[in-house]
Amino acid sequence: MKDILFIVNPISGKGRKQEIVRMLQDRGYEVRFTQYAGHAEEIARAARARVVVAVGGDGTLNEVARGLMGSDKILGILPCGSGDGLALCLGISRKPEKALEVIEKGKVQDLDCAAIDGRPFFSVSGVGFDAYISQRFAQASSRGLRTYVRECVKAWFGYRMQDYNLEADGRKMTVKALLITVSNSDQWGNGARINPLASTCDGMLDVAVVKKFALMELPVLAWRMLRGRIHKSRCVETFKCRSIVIRRGAEGPAHFDGDFFQAGETVEISLLPQKIRVLVP
Repeated sequence: MKDILFIVNPISGKGRKQEIVRMLQDRGYEVRFTQYAGHAEEIARAARARVVVAVGGDGTLNEVARGLMGSDKILGILPCGSGDGLALCLGISRKPEKALEVIEKGKVQDLDCAAIDGRPFFSVSGVGFDAYISQRFAQASSRGLRTYVRECVKAWFGYRMQDYNLEADGRKMTVKALLITVSNSDQWGNGARINPLASTCDGMLDVAVVKKFALMELPVLAWRMLRGRIHKSRCVETFKCRSIVIRRGAEGPAHFDGDFFQAGETVEISLLPQKIRVLVP
């Protein structure tokens, strides 16, 4: 029990946090709560435990994983966020009891790391419409899938595609896109697999370039994402690379693991040589 530390973000989640903390404390686990942005990374880096578990969403997971990079510590995931994209990609259940079974009895797997403009990420990153929605979602008064969908619908009609110049592993191309997602995992979250062929341990990034589509096509595209077939759509172009430079006409939002930041006209995304060890089923 002393070799496992649980780091809890008291903000993320959907009201399940007290129940989860009570379960962990009843079993004798050590639990630490974050108090400010970046605190989870600090706790993880200083932890003496062999296994450090992120309890929260993709943002909390990102902080904990950053704190473990370059060490022999093992990452555990107890997902309870709004999307939980990396956990779902790795096959980790959102049911606390089942996720805890993975932490107690799972196997260790190496996980690729990547960075966008120097910011490490472990699931997805990108620019365009989804980055814009990440910004709106972060500023919304409520969380959850319903809020995310509402913000998407509200922003849809006023958003315009942008021209991008891409350089992927030295190969140059120009595209007009609604969004560009660069992934280590296969999905944004909630089972929406934007890059269904992606692997977290193949040493490659997966890029999805999504073109503008009519709103009436959205149900079909959503069905394709949930079935892992979005890469077969005429609206989506996918490819793999180790690094990519994205150039656009103006600065704007970018996102990584559920968080947004204001990026410049040029955005650089690449694999990092470090890997971290993570518990999976």
